[in-house]
Amino acid sequence: MTQNNSKNPWLWVPSLYLTESIPYVIIITVSVVMYKSLGISNADIGLYTSFLYLPWVIKPIWSPILELFGNKKKWFLSMQLILSLVFLGVGLTTGLDQFFIITLAFFWMGAFASATNDIASDGLYLIALKPDQQSFFVGMRSTFYRVGMITGQGLIVIIAGNLESSLGDPTKAWSWTMIIVSVLMLVLTLLNLITTPKVLEERSEKTEQPSIGKVFQTFFTKKNIGLSLAFVLLYRLGESQLVKMASPFFLDERSQGGLGLSVTEVGFLYGTLGVISLLAGGILGGILISRDGLGKWMMPMAFAINAPNIGYILLSWQQPDSITLPAVVVVLEQLGYGFGFAAYMVFLIFLAEGAFKTAHYALATGFMAMGMMFPGMLSGYMQEWLGYPGFFIWVVLATIPGFLVAFAAKYPRDFGKKAA
Repeated sequence: MTQNNSKNPWLWVPSLYLTESIPYVIIITVSVVMYKSLGISNADIGLYTSFLYLPWVIKPIWSPILELFGNKKKWFLSMQLILSLVFLGVGLTTGLDQFFIITLAFFWMGAFASATNDIASDGLYLIALKPDQQSFFVGMRSTFYRVGMITGQGLIVIIAGNLESSLGDPTKAWSWTMIIVSVLMLVLTLLNLITTPKVLEERSEKTEQPSIGKVFQTFFTKKNIGLSLAFVLLYRLGESQLVKMASPFFLDERSQGGLGLSVTEVGFLYGTLGVISLLAGGILGGILISRDGLGKWMMPMAFAINAPNIGYILLSWQQPDSITLPAVVVVLEQLGYGFGFAAYMVFLIFLAEGAFKTAHYALATGFMAMGMMFPGMLSGYMQEWLGYPGFFIWVVLATIPGFLVAFAAKYPRDFGKKAA
């Protein structure tokens, strides 16, 4: 492999991972807020925005294409340009009569482009950096991915909320917001074009590369694979439904059982307080697993990711007038989620151990996305059937399988513990 390391990773790693996280959070999370503001029902929001997870579920199927044709830089630059055009398309069509179907079609294209961008970007990271550099920059990679989440869930939603107030028209507000996102993606694409290194990927080892069938066979014949996949699918069963209906709950009028918050306030809650809490919980979780191993912290982390959901039951009962109690609930929920998610990610790394580690990790994250997609698709129907108080009680009950699989999962107790 011949590579040009004249490009400083301090320049390109931040922009590359901003460009991974921003389209993902816009397509999966911000779309929920947009559709709620534009009058789409909770049932349709839950069903159709959850279905957008599908490209991340099935991305292992086409990932080998990126290995065989072209190079990583050309792939992710192409996908990022497509994403810029996708968001422009969303912005230009929000005012049409059939805007829901049309914008969903654009988001679908964006989801496939974003999933492909993830594969190519991660591939460049692994190729362009030596192993010691990969370890050194993993913290920056994670940090800027989170910065992208703050940008999407926070800044972009706050911009939309301010435009709604100033323009007095949610349709125009979200149209301009998505055009702004399109421009942002174009700027990041140009930045990645300039800063990322040119890497020549040799194909001389092509004959030694495993077949797709071999990759799948070795993954699905791993020891305790059924129990491991049950863990991957069920650990976040409650959270996967909560995440789709939390923003609609905050935005719905009080007469509908919601809290009647503004889009700007929701952007502040989830995009600022929430993501900062998520990051803090994730850092703490990583430190503790690195110190003690996964076994000691699995059950406490399962508790942390699930127990704070009770706060939403309290909010739905009390419907407080101020933003203070919702802020406390969001901070605790996101702090617990970040802390508990650390155990989940370390387990995925364990599941990918052995031959074909990269491909097996892609398969594991595909099942991770599946665990979010199917429950999320039903969440809107469950909420409309049960009302918000009943729905949040259901969410808490749905955490029980997560506790059971966390208790039953098989793995070395000291896995993830830093060597002395």
